[in-house]
Amino acid sequence: MKLGIVANPKKYEVREVLSETIKWAERKKISLFIHKDVCEETGLNNTEVLQKTNSDIDSIKACDIVLVMGGDGTILYTARISKDINKPILGINSGRLGFMANTQFEDLERALNCLLNNDYSLDKRSFLLATDKNGNQYHALNEFLFTRKDSISMVNVTAEYDGSLINTYWADGLIVASPTGSTAYNLASGGPIVAPGTEVFLVTPINPHTLTTRPLVLNSTKPLRVIIEKQQSEVQFSYDGQVHEIENFPFEVEILKSDLTFDLVHLPGQDYFETLRNKLMWGMDRRRGQN
Repeated sequence: MKLGIVANPKKYEVREVLSETIKWAERKKISLFIHKDVCEETGLNNTEVLQKTNSDIDSIKACDIVLVMGGDGTILYTARISKDINKPILGINSGRLGFMANTQFEDLERALNCLLNNDYSLDKRSFLLATDKNGNQYHALNEFLFTRKDSISMVNVTAEYDGSLINTYWADGLIVASPTGSTAYNLASGGPIVAPGTEVFLVTPINPHTLTTRPLVLNSTKPLRVIIEKQQSEVQFSYDGQVHEIENFPFEVEILKSDLTFDLVHLPGQDYFETLRNKLMWGMDRRRGQN
């Protein structure tokens, strides 16, 4: 078995995770493919198990399974650069919440042994696909955002679903999120949490002017069209944090569930709702510090 590593060396905790992974790989005689810059930034490069590559994408291509060390931001980065390669991903949390990178440091050795013994399944997460009027395509694992840019004024964003007008939102912006992205910006904006694998997307206004404007859950096999007209405030379109500058108006995209998937490694005993309870502290009694 060959393991690739995509890591965020700017996170202090990543060095400890990487160090322990190297020790495990030395004991098991497993090759680790890793970007040479990560080795230089962490100072962990004096071992034969490390196969240094020129880029993260080279590490992914060379391996069987990818270890992602960081937070969900590092997961999204990995999803973006590897969407056409589709290698299984194990997310090892060195960030804060980590809904996708949900393997904790204390479970690292058990997780690596599960990979070695083929004792895991794959949790297939679908991308969302947006196509503009010119046929350009954009993929997002978490969400598409239509937000104001460098302005305190609200923006107008029109949404149509399967040929019917939903609303012209007057708000700070609009989120179109996947089930995976339901625990990201969508959650912070008051949208619902949706279980992975559900064939829906979420349409969540950001600070709408009308308080009765609520988030919607829609079947993702039917098209959602989002239209941005030229207006006083500049509007920004982004996908998983990658900004696309809008130059021509009206700007329109049609959004559907993509055929591309991002395969997260699911280890024995892991449970999505347990992750929610732990990350969001559901049932926690602050007076006693316990459930």
